[in-house]
Amino acid sequence: MYLNVIFKCQKSRSAAWLQFLLLSIVMCGLAWDPEWIMPTNKLSLREKVVEMFTHAYTSYMDHAYPADELMPIACKGRIRGVTLSRGDVDDTLGNFSLTLIDTLDTLAVLGMYDEFEEAVHKVQNDVKFDADLVVSVFETNIRVLGGLLGGHAAALEIQSKHNRMKWYNNTLLYMAKEVGDKLLPAFNTTTGIPMSRVNLATGAVRKVKDKDTCTACAGTMIMEMAALSRFTGDPIYEQKARKAMDYLWSRRQRSSDLMGTVLSVNNGEWIRKESGVGAGIDSYYEYLLKSYILYADEEYLQRFNTHYSAIKQYIKQGPLLIDVHMHKPNVAARNFIDALGAFWPGLLVLKGDLQPAIENHELLYQVFLKHKFLPEAFTTNFDIYWGQYPLRPEFAESTYLLYKATADPYYLEVGKTIIENLEKHARVKCGYAGIKDVRTFKHEDRMDSYFLAEMFKYLYLLFTPDKELSFLPNGKSAMPGINMDDYLLTTEAHLLPLNLSNMAVKTNDTAGKPWHAAVHATGNAGRHCPNNELVRPTNLRPIQNIREKVKQFFREIHPEEPRSCKSSNPFQTIEIKEGTIKWTGPRSLHAKDFQAANKDHLDLIKLMGITTKVMQEGTIQLEWQPNSASSPTNAKEGQIFMYEMEEMRKTSADTQVTPVLVQLLSQPYLGAVVLKAGPAQFGPDLNNVDPVSGPLVYANPYDGCSPLVNADEIKGKIAITQRGGCMFVIKVKNIENAGGIGAIIEDNTAETKFGEGPTFTMAGDGETSTEIPSAFLFAKEASILHTCIGEFQAEGRPPLEVLIGTEGEPLEEVMRKYANQLPIPDLEKKETNINDDGEDLPNSKEVVTQTQDTQSISDEFERNEDETKMELETPFRSKEGDIEQTQNAVNDNINKDDSNLTKDRTNFSKPDEL
Repeated sequence: MYLNVIFKCQKSRSAAWLQFLLLSIVMCGLAWDPEWIMPTNKLSLREKVVEMFTHAYTSYMDHAYPADELMPIACKGRIRGVTLSRGDVDDTLGNFSLTLIDTLDTLAVLGMYDEFEEAVHKVQNDVKFDADLVVSVFETNIRVLGGLLGGHAAALEIQSKHNRMKWYNNTLLYMAKEVGDKLLPAFNTTTGIPMSRVNLATGAVRKVKDKDTCTACAGTMIMEMAALSRFTGDPIYEQKARKAMDYLWSRRQRSSDLMGTVLSVNNGEWIRKESGVGAGIDSYYEYLLKSYILYADEEYLQRFNTHYSAIKQYIKQGPLLIDVHMHKPNVAARNFIDALGAFWPGLLVLKGDLQPAIENHELLYQVFLKHKFLPEAFTTNFDIYWGQYPLRPEFAESTYLLYKATADPYYLEVGKTIIENLEKHARVKCGYAGIKDVRTFKHEDRMDSYFLAEMFKYLYLLFTPDKELSFLPNGKSAMPGINMDDYLLTTEAHLLPLNLSNMAVKTNDTAGKPWHAAVHATGNAGRHCPNNELVRPTNLRPIQNIREKVKQFFREIHPEEPRSCKSSNPFQTIEIKEGTIKWTGPRSLHAKDFQAANKDHLDLIKLMGITTKVMQEGTIQLEWQPNSASSPTNAKEGQIFMYEMEEMRKTSADTQVTPVLVQLLSQPYLGAVVLKAGPAQFGPDLNNVDPVSGPLVYANPYDGCSPLVNADEIKGKIAITQRGGCMFVIKVKNIENAGGIGAIIEDNTAETKFGEGPTFTMAGDGETSTEIPSAFLFAKEASILHTCIGEFQAEGRPPLEVLIGTEGEPLEEVMRKYANQLPIPDLEKKETNINDDGEDLPNSKEVVTQTQDTQSISDEFERNEDETKMELETPFRSKEGDIEQTQNAVNDNINKDDSNLTKDRTNFSKPDEL
């Protein structure tokens, strides 16, 4: 929305507050858009934006519609269930023409009334919301529900003010209500926090898989859902979204007033406690402030101000915003910054705090200039942490808002640079393609719907003059197709009218009523402008001075230039007493963040004089040679890095890692054979979830590094794959995408065995998330598993059933399921946690070593060339007599089955890739 617009708003509570807020900002020095600072090519740049949008939009309509999104390289539509799956990213898609819905109000804002009218016809005639697909509640809310509401608001204005679309009869609103109803089942939780996903056709939710959600996912519902209630008169949508917001507020860390990024839907426990303003939390803050502006609810302003004070105290470090731990706010949680935080300067403009907005935006612009785009994540040294650029619009959004607040032509030049870089590096034959890596500018075959919904809208408005200069030389209006004075933009840049506060829904449920919090005695609810010296219509020097300081800051810590960190640098001082090494200033890479598979990290440690060597067992050895460092400063940082690594190694050695158990359930093993395995640092925490069991099959290809061709065979089963070729988490993700319920990864180094060194844990890549459990089997344990699989295949039996977890299934339960013909132990003696004297027995997760009576089972698994005896363990813990009785039954069954476990095991089949 414009910041100089409020004078024609109705005198509603919301409008009155907006007038107060924006008048205050103007009194603080916001200038209008005088002609003398407008570049001569301002309108020509706007026309260029229209041409770019038209290229992208017509490419979608010609090559992709009615698909959800355009694949601009292949020049075809992305259709869920038809196009190759990208995993969780595709949960945004619902086969409901997403890009068209998301683009509706952009067409109106750009004054493309004919195209808008045609698009509305297509949406109401062609789009359905009944696909049997599980979709993201968050994305469907902001893109689909928001897009329909924005289109409805635009249609009403065009109908009333431009004498067009007289045929329109609120069909987009009816469709929005249908979408809202589809989302409501997700809110049926004990906390009121919505499940992260819901089935469009059935309303079903996945209570186990989707039990966690991000703060932004739960906190970015209120604007659209409340607007739906105001438009329709049905309070249920606002009530549900309000309850979620209230519960989130109750889960803040009371000592710091910070929020984490991921929490449990069921009990509100924090899963990830990093706190910042970027991914996972960003639009929660945005919707607190915007909901106050839109709905005149001072409770939202009070909450935003509380969080904002905490952000300034703990997260803001000079012009940088560094994630911290919510419960330990003086400890940094990351040494990188993600691109989604680029919305923050724009939000601060709406808040009226211009100085930090200018500082943070300028820092982002320097990173933008260095890399041509904002990479998805960059380090505190402004190097690339994650090089992807999926055409994100947040930086353009903040640029637009800062220009409207300052009238500084500098921001027009920023916008021009955005346009030039998009044209040079992202434009392709069929639209615009995301950048896979900003170092190479290699394209990704994606053009997300938000690119059309947001990017072109912000750029168009950036180059649109204010009303004093609202006519072109030919006499035609230069104003946008929609009067932006009357609207507030959502996080997806959809239009919501400012008069929604006049449409409050009457309800007996207090959760649906606007809350009006007591105003802070010391700050009038935070309604003040702290930077009244910054901007004057004829004096932009204060803004330029702020930017110059940020540029100097950037140059000081730029990794390609000598570092001369001054005492004012907002980074901690590190001191290693043993070596009397003192470091003041930013770090390019901390040991805790190092990833051996990250090329940027390898390049950074190479500058420090650190080389890597892959050892025979697959581990990586680091060696530091100070003389090989690129500079004495980098050599010093290399020594600190190695010191941190050594401290981490010591801590790791002292830390007890719970092994994962792979338990063989089928006959003749019946749970008595348990293989110890290494855990993963990604996926579900097996200490807190139930074990997973199912048939075991081989992945094809066996390295698991590409989409699996035997997905039909893997669906609903546990898949086994081999180490090497790609990150562990990629293998597990490919198995999950194929429908697998668990993954076992075997070592590719011969002769390794569990327990012959520190417990191995599989590392993730910091980007990919998985929801299925996984285990790492060393070579000797894996050979036993292959032998058992071979037996089953040779005998034509169904796949071997196994269990993955930190505790196995009690033997008597296994026998119930897999050996009904055997005598069942006395049920009076089944597993219990209390003995006859009423005393608690040890925890059932403990593993009891079997007695010598069952050592013969282990002997049967000896290979001719290997005399190593595997120590068999059972996860069952109960009275001694029960264990002995159950084990004897297992032994008797194995003897009766006469499986001849010592025969040649080499005759079994695996995929050809083996």
